[in-house]
Amino acid sequence: MVKLIEVNFDGLVGPTHNYAGLSFGNVASESNVGAVSRPRDAAMQGLAKMRELMGLGLVQGVIPPQERPHVPTLRGLGFTGSDEQIIEKVAKENAILLAQVTSASSMWTANAATVAPSCDSRDGKLHMTVANLRSMPHRKIEGPQTAGILKKIFADENYFAVHDPLPATEGFGDEGAANHTRLFDDTNAESAGVHLFVYGASVEYPEKRIPAMYPARQTLEASQAVARMHQVQAARCLFWQQNPDAIDAGAFHNDVVSVGNGRVLLYHEQAFVHEAELMHALGKAIGPKFVPVKVNANAVSLATAVKAYLFNSQLVTLPDGSYGLIAPTESAEMPAVKAEVDRVIADTTNPISWVIYKNLRESMRNGGGPACLRLRVPVTTEELKAVNPACIMSEAQLARLEAWVQKHYPQTLTPNEIADPQLMRRSREALDELSRILNLGNVYEFQK
Repeated sequence: MVKLIEVNFDGLVGPTHNYAGLSFGNVASESNVGAVSRPRDAAMQGLAKMRELMGLGLVQGVIPPQERPHVPTLRGLGFTGSDEQIIEKVAKENAILLAQVTSASSMWTANAATVAPSCDSRDGKLHMTVANLRSMPHRKIEGPQTAGILKKIFADENYFAVHDPLPATEGFGDEGAANHTRLFDDTNAESAGVHLFVYGASVEYPEKRIPAMYPARQTLEASQAVARMHQVQAARCLFWQQNPDAIDAGAFHNDVVSVGNGRVLLYHEQAFVHEAELMHALGKAIGPKFVPVKVNANAVSLATAVKAYLFNSQLVTLPDGSYGLIAPTESAEMPAVKAEVDRVIADTTNPISWVIYKNLRESMRNGGGPACLRLRVPVTTEELKAVNPACIMSEAQLARLEAWVQKHYPQTLTPNEIADPQLMRRSREALDELSRILNLGNVYEFQK
């Protein structure tokens, strides 16, 4: 088994970060609709998290924001005139549509794609399938631009296969790595990866219980298609239904109620249907070193788990082999959650031995915590050399990005201010400079 280096590619929060409340089923997003956002703080908080992980000895990557507002979408809907005129027209005629094409939601790169490392695929390449995000109009438009950006970062086709999104047809909703976890026995050099795909709905099994309040975004059929695209052996894949109660509590993706890494899975008692059966199946597939760490509902309710985003922490393994959590400060501020984290860390029957709480309030208020902001990409040493080096963080590159944010980002932004064509112009200036910092070429449509 080839030793893999786990790279966390974080999404950089874009300059149009705002609270429009577009994501039905995302409790935090809906509860903060209309609030004044702080794009500069949001981006700086994300960069501070990247610096923290780099300081721990982990490899950190970055994925740039997308072009917003996305005028090509508006032109495709029949709006004409100059870009500035189109923004003014849409602001007057359809404020919700303008909010949708201005959303900075691409910062949540856990939804960018699903990844399988080269050691798990039949052709020996690292595979990525870009998510179609068909459930939400403001996210559905991300796919083509995400594919273009990832193909610039992972351009060497000798090592990487970046697949376009699945067809956005009924029954094939794909939300990316937020519903996928790769587990393996990291104490055994011969251990193969086990891919846990979690879904909320299925055309194939319509008799299964479904959420009553909020839509299930990930489908079984989409997960199966991604596994096929990645050429992963069927014996190394587990497809499991998310508990509908978790979705109705606001866990719109499974990474709001579970997080895994290596041989450890930290999860809420109500994260999955038939939870005990799943743990048995994972133990059988991974081996006796598999460590399920359950948080009981009587200790932390689903509602509290969703509010604290405990399970949207990053569960990381350091070079010294220790496991720890990068958790949002909200988890430390809730006594029941903090007590449960302390219990898990003190419990020597599991490898999780430390926690770092990070302030990501701007992201959290829009419904995304530490794990939402990153796409986990396991690579070999040779594959890492083939990645666009400007997108791998060093202290110097991180400093460049911090200076870039300070130069270009608004301090505050209200929902009404997204109608100002000046925001579009300033955002384009920022992204044009960023594409040079990250050596991406003319990756944005306004550049072409």
